[in-house]
Order: sequence, then C-alpha cells, then structure tokens
Amino acid sequence: MMSAISSIRNLGPAFEAACAKAGIHTAEQVRAIGADATYAALLRAGTQPHFIGYYVLVMGLQDRPWNDCKGAEKIALRARFDAIKAEAFDQGHSEFERLMNQIGVLQPTKKGQRSR
Repeated sequence: MMSAISSIRNLGPAFEAACAKAGIHTAEQVRAIGADATYAALLRAGTQPHFIGYYVLVMGLQDRPWNDCKGAEKIALRARFDAIKAEAFDQGHSEFERLMNQIGVLQPTKKGQRSR
C-alpha cells in the first residue's frame, strides 16, 4: 500500500501538493529518491527555494523534529541546499547564463527559470 507524502514526519498538505506538481506522489517515492533529489525536483517544478523547507524534509526522512537541525549539521545541510539550488536552476542554461546567475544578474522566476 502506498502512503501519502504527508505521512512523513514534518510534511503536510502544502508539501504534498508541491511534490505532486513535481511528479512525486507517495512517501515511498520520496524515501526511495531521498531528500536531495526530491527537493531538486520541487525546484525544477517551480517551487521557490527555501532552506527551511529543505531541512524540514531532511529531518522528516530521519523521523526527527523539524527544529532538530543545529550547529555543524545545519551548516552542512546549507551547503547541500545551495548546491541543489544551483544545479536545479542552472540546468538548460548556457555558460553565459550560468555566469550571469553567479554574479546575480539573472533571478529566478515562478517557473524556476532565470530572467533578467
């Protein structure tokens, strides 16, 4: 039997709806692909990046309270989040667009694409 994404600790209906837009429909899918791939899929589907949303997912998959992320662990998760965000937004862009993104000329739009 397949479980709802909201059955994962810390995750509710809004997260479940965002996952559905990204083609992820069950808790089993989230567990199978993991936090990083799930969050990358959400970003590519248009979800605006938010660090707390990412670490809430990570903590939930570990069956920990969302606010249990602290210190060095939180710093390491921030680095992973930044890498996921950069990769998700850089897909499909030219080298020039990636450089413009790095210096802050291009900004994310609602569809997850970059524009001036």
